[in-house]
Amino acid sequence: MAEVTAGLVKELRDKTGAGMMDCKKALNETAGDMEAAVDWLRKKGLAAAAKKAGRVAAEGLVAVAVQDGRGAVVEVNAETDFVARNDQFQTFVAAVADLAATTDGDVENLKAASLPSAGHSVADEVTHLVSTIGENISLRRVAHLAVNDGVIASYVHNAAAPGMGKIGVLVALESQADKEALSAMGKQIAMHVAAARPEALDVADVDPTAIDRERAVLEDQARASGKPEQIIGKMVEGRLRKYYEDVVLLEQVYVIDGESRVRQVVEKAAEDLGAPVTLSGFVSYRLGEGIEKKQSDLAAEVAATLEG
Repeated sequence: MAEVTAGLVKELRDKTGAGMMDCKKALNETAGDMEAAVDWLRKKGLAAAAKKAGRVAAEGLVAVAVQDGRGAVVEVNAETDFVARNDQFQTFVAAVADLAATTDGDVENLKAASLPSAGHSVADEVTHLVSTIGENISLRRVAHLAVNDGVIASYVHNAAAPGMGKIGVLVALESQADKEALSAMGKQIAMHVAAARPEALDVADVDPTAIDRERAVLEDQARASGKPEQIIGKMVEGRLRKYYEDVVLLEQVYVIDGESRVRQVVEKAAEDLGAPVTLSGFVSYRLGEGIEKKQSDLAAEVAATLEG
């Protein structure tokens, strides 16, 4: 009987895509015989995950969880929207979001963390779900926010179940003010974030590369007007302010009232609540953003099959 080492378990996992614990069990059941272990996993339906791993998963759910001044948002993808309505999938996503709220916001650490409801790691549970549900499933990303004294507020748009849907937003408010009032305001700001899609919290947080690119475009546009150079500089700065109003959360017009800047809303809240309020961070996830979806032509696929 071959010794079941960590290296052997890893080799089997690389071959099959099955979970670590399943691979270890397969090797124990087959006296360390690699090929027999592969067959054992196939018979159990646990090697199917590897075949599905390359398929595009752009559907699924975004979920949020808030616990004692800490919050997390996660995106778990599947291949079809049908799976997003699956109770088993939703239970998993909710459990991962709750676990994420206690971790550091690193997706690899979250995958390696033990999922209390399953008795093994998040990554192993993903593999198990792939085998049982029959679609490629992926824990794509996670983000984390925390406050020292204040609240983490959340909002989910197009909710499929409590705390999960197509868009998930977290907002961090630092303040010693009444927590219930802060939470109410935080939720409204989170709704604003979902609608207005800011890219940065403050002007200082905007990517310098993005600013340089925008400035270059604005300078070319201004010069095309034929204005003197001293006027062009003023035109560019004015248009840059408009750019900040589009992409910076604190500079955006608040969608709730349509006239105040978000910065002004926070300042007024501090006056009303009798304590300083700082909007210290936000996170916004949209399901599938940035994933290149394969465009299929069914008629062409059928024709190609017939020709073959």
